[in-house]
Amino acid sequence: MRFMTSSDKPETASAVPTGVAAQDWGQAAADPQYRAAVVDLLGALAYGELAAFERLAEDAKLAPTLADKAELAKMASAEFHHFERLRNRLTEIGEDAAQAMDPFVAALDGFHRQTAPSDWLEGLVKAYVGDSIASDFYREVAARLDTNTRELVLAVLDDTGHAGFAVEKVRAAIDADPRVGGRLALWARRLMGEALSQSQRVVADRDALSTMLVGGVADGFDLAEVGRMFSRITEAHTKRMAALGLAA
Repeated sequence: MRFMTSSDKPETASAVPTGVAAQDWGQAAADPQYRAAVVDLLGALAYGELAAFERLAEDAKLAPTLADKAELAKMASAEFHHFERLRNRLTEIGEDAAQAMDPFVAALDGFHRQTAPSDWLEGLVKAYVGDSIASDFYREVAARLDTNTRELVLAVLDDTGHAGFAVEKVRAAIDADPRVGGRLALWARRLMGEALSQSQRVVADRDALSTMLVGGVADGFDLAEVGRMFSRITEAHTKRMAALGLAA
């Protein structure tokens, strides 16, 4: 799931695009390594959106009111639409969507098993804080993609409306019982660690993606920039925690 307001997003560089980032898909895809990296990226995103749809449907079962259930159902529908866009794009460029997603199933399913929420509030925090860390990561990578792929990636990372919904519900729960804040703060810290570890494992396991991140087919990334990237992601996490009324 991709749940951020504009103020939650990490501040990425605003330099004029050069290299791959200034090319369209037809130009950039001539490099087979770049093409493989994009297929991996779209596959990871597609499975993430499909899993988000499934989890929102499950979270709706924990919703305390019918209005909350309806709101989550609407968000789940938006996530499935994002999945369809990614699946269709993979088909357009001659790739099998299921095969593109398959390498990421075990890692993402493992993350979600390890971070299964125990109640409604933990589910909201996971959606707003945990999944948004992955969204931050993809936004960072998107800045170095070709113009067509970048447009698609940024479109499917759009907030589905969950950000304001989660903040409202979590803050109301903390106001009603301040003890809830401590429990949810610990939960959010755990999510932060698991999400960063999972992102790093996915990149390390896929040669094309790791090359895109640290240099080569990407435009302008180096190891020092990777460190700055994760610092920006951490800063965005701190802002989200503050929005929820939780200590980072």
